[in-house]
Amino acid sequence: MNKKRYALWTSTVVAASLLLSGCQLLTGYQKIDEAENAKAWAGKIQPIAGEVNIACIGTYHCEIARIDKTRVIGADTHEPINPAMLVAMQDMSAKGKSHTSNKHAQISMHANIDMTPLAHKNEIKIVPLSASGMPDLTNYYARVKPAKREVQVNFYPENNLGYVERFTLIHDFIDADTYQLRAYQKKSNDNSGSLLDTASPQPLCVDLYQGNTVQRRFCKELSAEHQGEFVETRIVKALPASSKVKAKA
Repeated sequence: MNKKRYALWTSTVVAASLLLSGCQLLTGYQKIDEAENAKAWAGKIQPIAGEVNIACIGTYHCEIARIDKTRVIGADTHEPINPAMLVAMQDMSAKGKSHTSNKHAQISMHANIDMTPLAHKNEIKIVPLSASGMPDLTNYYARVKPAKREVQVNFYPENNLGYVERFTLIHDFIDADTYQLRAYQKKSNDNSGSLLDTASPQPLCVDLYQGNTVQRRFCKELSAEHQGEFVETRIVKALPASSKVKAKA
């Protein structure tokens, strides 16, 4: 019997539905790109030998809510729950004044980040990465030691904090590397062009990247049996051009 692996997927909608219009909606990817282009980065992900970096991207805002049993970013405050997890930072343009406790502050491009290696396998550090696509929020990434871990990420596909999609992944982060959870909407090839198809949201997917390579893929299952769940799907890798020529021959 084939075994299927699922990632927990919970949708919470608080605000009223948006009305459809002829205008093209701004996607989360576009919004994040705007933040990057506005030079709102605190700094790029800085690899540390022997450590795993975990980040999320793809929607207006996203945050690592929990790693294993440790809560990381608060769902209400959208800030680190434990201030001790936040790396120490100094703004070089502010004559050495610390910014570790400045609420909703935009970190300077010239911030000096304390990247002292983690002391033990259970330690978690949170690093401000960039300005969010939502006002006054910050995107963070986490630093941990290599291990099998359970990671919960909250994605905000709309410019609305009342609508959050919670995704939980169990993965063996065995290699010291940078991992990204990238959310996107899967385009359907079965769109008939009807008003019902137009009004229905496209399934949301999350790819787990290790470096520049997709390791795992999960897509929201819309069937009656698994509605509301993420189902892991097989990744089909493209054949090299030389292999395609031989296959045709």
